[in-house]
Amino acid sequence: MTETDRIKVLRIALLLVGLTFTFGIWPLGIVWPSGWVWHEGGRSEYLEMILGIYATLGVFLMIASRDPIAHRSLIWFAVWSSIVHGVIMAAQSLAAPQHIGHLWGDAAALIAVAIVLAVLTPRQAPATSRIPASTRQSAA
Repeated sequence: MTETDRIKVLRIALLLVGLTFTFGIWPLGIVWPSGWVWHEGGRSEYLEMILGIYATLGVFLMIASRDPIAHRSLIWFAVWSSIVHGVIMAAQSLAAPQHIGHLWGDAAALIAVAIVLAVLTPRQAPATSRIPASTRQSAA
């Protein structure tokens, strides 16, 4: 896969992850609470907090999908925070049998998101984007 193709696929992945983080976690919690909601029954301040954090990250990932190279640090934050959050949830779901559904739900989903974004995200910006904008404009 060429670098251009990777960026195109990354843009689509960022848009899909952003939409899912922004609009998909709440419905998943309704449809499959044992895999997506840690505190079932009644109002959960924890769930509201997670929904707010992930909806915000989702919006910024959708913005990043327009120009992934310019937003690499945000994408890498999404990768590493997803790994950390997913590993912690996986350990907690293994330690508490009532939460085992999370091992196959949100924990697995976060690890999958991290892998996809990590594989598609360039490690370095292309050489032309490292040249100051003022220099690029005067050369054109």
